[in-house]
Amino acid sequence: MTAPPSEETALGASPIDVHRHTMSVPSLRRYLEIKAHHLLCERDWASIRVIGAYDRDCVASANEKNDKLFNWQRPTAEADGDCLVIKCFPGPDYVRHYALIIATYLSLAGRYHGQVGYELPGERTCAAAVERLEVDPSGDDLVVLGWGLGHFTDPGAWVAGHGYAWQRAEHHGRRVLYLGYQHSIWGDVAGRVVSRLAALSARRVAYIGKVGALDPAIAPNTCLATGDTSILDDAPVRWRNAFAGLADSHPDIRHGVHVTSPSILLEDARWLAGQAGRLFVDPEIGHMGRAAACSGIEFGFLHVVSNNLAAAYPADLSNERLSHVIECRARLLDRIHEIIRLRLEAIPRYAPAGGTSP
Repeated sequence: MTAPPSEETALGASPIDVHRHTMSVPSLRRYLEIKAHHLLCERDWASIRVIGAYDRDCVASANEKNDKLFNWQRPTAEADGDCLVIKCFPGPDYVRHYALIIATYLSLAGRYHGQVGYELPGERTCAAAVERLEVDPSGDDLVVLGWGLGHFTDPGAWVAGHGYAWQRAEHHGRRVLYLGYQHSIWGDVAGRVVSRLAALSARRVAYIGKVGALDPAIAPNTCLATGDTSILDDAPVRWRNAFAGLADSHPDIRHGVHVTSPSILLEDARWLAGQAGRLFVDPEIGHMGRAAACSGIEFGFLHVVSNNLAAAYPADLSNERLSHVIECRARLLDRIHEIIRLRLEAIPRYAPAGGTSP
């Protein structure tokens, strides 16, 4: 299958300065190695082209860890003569992020010579990919999206869709829809997913995931993060928080201003110095909050703090599969599940026949 024509001008990707990054060079190297497609090592490609295209019919990465329910599919690859085409799920942030991964990975191996380029997918391509989501959340009190969903759900009850799966549960008469994606919904893709859910009549969306801490005192894998504000494109985005008031009554939950970063590779020491007063960072939350606010629905994130960009801790993004990290996160997922149930109990009963939704 050949790559689709680009909707944008091709751009070049250059490696970052690894010595200025907030991750140590050994940790960053490990992070890049587990993300890079194995065909990058097969030969010295004359050119490498990163595009937005969800294509599972070409070569999947040998680094995919399909022992997870969700977020296990990596970008795929297809050889076109001396060019290697890398296909990411369509989203400008994801395409650029992965191009930076490749350029930096090759640079650390002494094999970068300006051969990495990327093409940002246009809005029509991005929207069409997300519109493959077909599920009816109109009768659900809460849609829970993201990471760790297998911890909350019946393993045999998932209904498969195009790159995603869903199932429903009921708690004290309230319905919750769990929705997970096999591929990454990195950055702006996650905002389009919220917009799609709102168009399908969702009323509340909760995002469960992982964030980096920007306060050196917050140790990874020890607490949860939430909030109602993110800095996106240098401007604050605010939303109606589905988890409002949690930090006041639960001491293991930190509430603070979040910053939306399009790529982990861009989070260097200079970037960090400009984040005073902000507690958390990830690529998705600001996009999701903005989409929810524009659609007039509630949104909330409740994330495990997975790493710290402002201080060195043993746990970081390169060693997330260590047994003690998994154990700590399992306990935090138990807390998240408990809080989801508490939130459901607080939602007024929905009256579909002539009533109004809360």
